[in-house]
Amino acid sequence: MLNFFKKNAALIWAKKHVRKTGEFKKNSVRNQEALLLSLVKTAQKTLFGREHDFENIQSVKEFQDKVPVADYEDLKPYIERVKKGQANILWTETPEYFAKTSGTTSGSKYIPISKEGMPFQVAGAQSALFHYIAKKNNADFVNGKMIFLQGSPELEEVFGIKTGRLSGIVAHHIPAYLQKNRLPSWNTNIMEDWEAKVDKIIEETEHENMTLISGIPPWLIMYFEKLTEKHGKKIKQLFPNLQLLVTGGVNYEPYRDKMNELLGGKVDIIQTFPASEGFFAFQDDYMKEGLLLLTDHGIFYEFIPLEEYGKPNARRLTLKDVELHKDYALILTTNSGLWAYSIGDVVRFIDKEPYRILVSGRTKHFTSAFGEHVIAFEVEEAMKAALEKHPAQITEFHLAPQVNPKEGLPYHEWMIEFEKEPENLELFRNELDRQLRERNTYYDDLITGNILQVLHITGLKKNAFHEYAKSQGKLGGQNKIPRLANDRKIADLLEIYKL
Repeated sequence: MLNFFKKNAALIWAKKHVRKTGEFKKNSVRNQEALLLSLVKTAQKTLFGREHDFENIQSVKEFQDKVPVADYEDLKPYIERVKKGQANILWTETPEYFAKTSGTTSGSKYIPISKEGMPFQVAGAQSALFHYIAKKNNADFVNGKMIFLQGSPELEEVFGIKTGRLSGIVAHHIPAYLQKNRLPSWNTNIMEDWEAKVDKIIEETEHENMTLISGIPPWLIMYFEKLTEKHGKKIKQLFPNLQLLVTGGVNYEPYRDKMNELLGGKVDIIQTFPASEGFFAFQDDYMKEGLLLLTDHGIFYEFIPLEEYGKPNARRLTLKDVELHKDYALILTTNSGLWAYSIGDVVRFIDKEPYRILVSGRTKHFTSAFGEHVIAFEVEEAMKAALEKHPAQITEFHLAPQVNPKEGLPYHEWMIEFEKEPENLELFRNELDRQLRERNTYYDDLITGNILQVLHITGLKKNAFHEYAKSQGKLGGQNKIPRLANDRKIADLLEIYKL
């Protein structure tokens, strides 16, 4: 009886919530401009606000004129002052939390999360689930066991500010009605050794009624592979009531075939777009492509056309200016004190009624050693199309330029860990190259102009990417290996795993 009431209550809440979101979907442009001016007004007496003349900002244009696009290095002097407990620096108060992330140039980054910003981190995930329940008209999963993959929920303090991985911070805000159903245990969650942690999660979950599992695709695959190796069964045989996977962090599509094979049955997928800086978007219709951009969650968005990103006079567009099917660098202003902050993600709009996006890459993850500027979305779509014509199963891949080959013209090297190779690798290689040429005219020009030769494929041993991540201390959690690079730093380290 309790399960019946819990399920029906979830259905009622979900449908009510979805009705309430209709307003922001219809008025995103107007609400975004009002939000920016509200954030500026709130922070006009902060150190950053005084230095950038917030008191005299009355429009988006004035904000853009006075506040340049910034990365973490630009904001780091302010954040260092906040870390020492100083208030009224970037935001009116000291943050409630610091989300600690690893950076390549800055070492560890400390992303502030204010008291105003924290509720939106949780609300984004809740909204994703409510939209799913309402669309599916089914909330059976709330009565089963759920995994919310996370970093350690143990938090340290930096001058009185609680600090840790975002997923560990969020663990302290999971609604009470989900706590009893939630796995793994606290002692397992705080384990630092990722492989040992996954083994312990398997012990705690393998005989449970798992109905929802959440995590980034590489982690899910690792967890599912260990389960199937241990029991010799597909995941849907082990967890017949598994209804829903919630993923985020990377594009799910390249993992779909591998995931389907491991699952061995129908499981719904919701893709989300969370980050330490905010919860930006989620798949509001699990049957359709695209993530609903959350324009009422304390974040003002700007979009720089990718081809202009990093240039002195790059345009900073708002929602009313964006075009469909173009790539934009995502710029954020948040109610946690980030101002015109370049998060490093690239998005592409596929709908404007309401605004829906795809995450198409990273501003720093591209291949352009020869001027082609190939981005993640293009290589992932090329791979997907090639696999449709020449079926194979791929665990992971990495693309890097080979500028100085021992012989012949330069080329793109695709380092691929195959679960199952295509029947004819040469036909697959040519198809993959053709698909990339269709998606990137600059790359096509380089091939037809005999500046580059057709891409090369280097096969890697089983578990190559797993072992590489482990060797770099980046195994598990929210760590992701870039799909492509503009140098050979990762490619050279992967050389030892060649077949």
